Amino acid sequence: MPKDRLRVVAATPIADELVARVVAAEPRVDFVVDQSLLPPMRHPGDHAGDPEFRRTPEQQARFERLVDSAQVLYGIPGERPAELKRSVQANPALEWVQLMPAGGGAQVRGAELSSEQLERVRFTTTAGVHAGPLSEFCVLGLLAGFKSLPRLIEHQRQHDWADGRWIMRRVDGSRVLLVGLGGIGRLTAAKLAALGAHVAGTSRRDVTVDGVEEVIHPDALRERVGDFDALLVSLPGTAETEHLISAEVLANAKPGVVIVNVGRGTVIDQDALLEQLRAGRVGFAALDVTTPEPLPADSPLWDEPNVLISPHTAALSDLEDELIAALFADNCTRYLDGRELINPVNTDEFY
Repeated sequence: MPKDRLRVVAATPIADELVARVVAAEPRVDFVVDQSLLPPMRHPGDHAGDPEFRRTPEQQARFERLVDSAQVLYGIPGERPAELKRSVQANPALEWVQLMPAGGGAQVRGAELSSEQLERVRFTTTAGVHAGPLSEFCVLGLLAGFKSLPRLIEHQRQHDWADGRWIMRRVDGSRVLLVGLGGIGRLTAAKLAALGAHVAGTSRRDVTVDGVEEVIHPDALRERVGDFDALLVSLPGTAETEHLISAEVLANAKPGVVIVNVGRGTVIDQDALLEQLRAGRVGFAALDVTTPEPLPADSPLWDEPNVLISPHTAALSDLEDELIAALFADNCTRYLDGRELINPVNTDEFY
């Protein structure tokens, strides 16, 4: 049902310039922001804001009154599921929450909302906004593994020219499996195809993707994984994807396989990954995501020579906030016109 106007309240940091852009793109939005009640951002994409920020009791009461007056929330306070739960419970007029993460479904799941609340409030994510930098990290991880980056760094640290040269692997002509063909997988496919790789991907649906020569059902991973020189994972964390890259899949992988994960840490059996790294079957792993996060200081993954750890930062770029605001403005127009929203959260699987 189309609407005349929409009251949006910022529950997460957003620059005044971007608020103005949203309103210019969709003048039917009343975008309410009180910057004095929002934590300062330390860097682009810092949606939780400075953890040292504190509101006085009076400011907290004002903030909650403001948040609870919204038809639409732009983000959730502090990126905390408990705050999402409080907001939904306190505001029966709340209709829609724009979540900041691409995997914002995890926040909805963590809020433990009732079925009535999940039915009443819509939730959307920023999926797609981060596809560009994450696809670049996939290429980085693949090249780091193929071009012996850990070995090069070690020789450099030792001031050692090395006793002889060694062969490095080529991306051109290699076989790469994209485990996930969403926005990240599709962009990665185009980049790798341009580099001459033979690219396959996994999907439960019959899809056609530019640059992808073959689509494999995830149930066939165990049988087919040995055909590929690299696995690039971009799947969300759901009950269906948990340990999809299982101990059995890893044991059947091609010796020396390179693994990159920019999806969620739960998709890979991390204990089995460590075992196969030490056995040499996995030649290199670039992990932007782990389980748990932050990765504990005593995790053996930190000390594995053929592992590159990125602290879930590969998605961040200086354009992130602008892209999220533009996506949100588009969704506001869709919402006001009664059209389907971009990136709705599946409240059964929470992705």
